[in-house]
Amino acid sequence: MNKEIKINTEFIKLSSLLKLAGDVETGGESKNVIQLGLVSVNDKICKVNGKKIYENDVVKFGDCEYTVRTK
Repeated sequence: MNKEIKINTEFIKLSSLLKLAGDVETGGESKNVIQLGLVSVNDKICKVNGKKIYENDVVKFGDCEYTVRTK
């Protein structure tokens, strides 16, 4: 499933994006799925919770794909 995530800032941290998208409920859960290598950014596995995600970056988790857009 492809979705656009709209943000009001220059970037959003990866863990915050997963929470905003509704894929995880807590920061701890977000941290776990990232550290397990279950999340990719622009087709590369990312294990960094604080990774800054900018406009047009594509984040994949499970069967969901998110493209970040600024408002």
